[in-house]
Amino acid sequence: MFIATLLTDPARPVLERVTVESLRNAWGGGDAVWLDPGVAAEFGLEALPANRWEVWQGLQGMGVDLVIQPAAGRRKRLLIADMDSTMIQQECIDELADEAGVGAHVAGITARAMNGELDFEAALRERVGLLKGLPEAVIAGVIRDRITLMPGGRALVATMKAEGGYAALVSGGFTAFTGAIAGVLGFDENRANTLLIKDGVLTGEVGLPILGRAAKVQALEEISARLGITPAEAIAVGDGANDLGMLGLAGAGVALHAKPSVQAECDIRVNHGDLTALLYLQGYAREEFAA
Repeated sequence: MFIATLLTDPARPVLERVTVESLRNAWGGGDAVWLDPGVAAEFGLEALPANRWEVWQGLQGMGVDLVIQPAAGRRKRLLIADMDSTMIQQECIDELADEAGVGAHVAGITARAMNGELDFEAALRERVGLLKGLPEAVIAGVIRDRITLMPGGRALVATMKAEGGYAALVSGGFTAFTGAIAGVLGFDENRANTLLIKDGVLTGEVGLPILGRAAKVQALEEISARLGITPAEAIAVGDGANDLGMLGLAGAGVALHAKPSVQAECDIRVNHGDLTALLYLQGYAREEFAA
């Protein structure tokens, strides 16, 4: 048994009943259940439709995401999330680089690294090196003035925790940012890289070992074991190539507004919805969201 979920951006509720019912009828699905009128609906299926990716592509042009997943075990006990361009709308290192006057150059490296075109660790070292001499105080200013939360993040974390879940923020970025973001959003723990600082300025180096793709997988395995669950009971979300390991290992790996190379390797792709999509995918209705 499978569940087909259709969803869209809650800020632009364009999901129409005729779209849901037509697809349900074409695929011989069960009764449609509206999780949030205009935003998200689901119905059961006996088997995976052969043309699901053709239909997915057509719905993308309408601003609608389609996800089909096994019905069993949809509600997860662990949320493990990337931070940059996932829980927040920016890449922190790009914002720091902008303050250092090398923003465009660093942003170009970041984009290529996140699309899997560059080795993550080497690219991180190169970008951090360009921040050498930047005052440590700039970090607080960037957090205050430049960082904005991805819509739906508060509801996602709060709802999963209210249902007994655990939330971990695991980033290839920096602890100076994950600590602040984890605190604001209510994550239970956070892991990231450390910017080395001496005499109040960035040294241009990052603490070792570097938290990259393998470390995210390790975090998922370690946290799951500690909680007494399996990775299959986790939902992971990210957008970059360094997230692919944990997205593949988790029971539900969500590529959220992800780079093309990342989407190509993920069955769960959310390009229009916000972070509340992760709740709809678990079968939560809007009225079940925690405040």
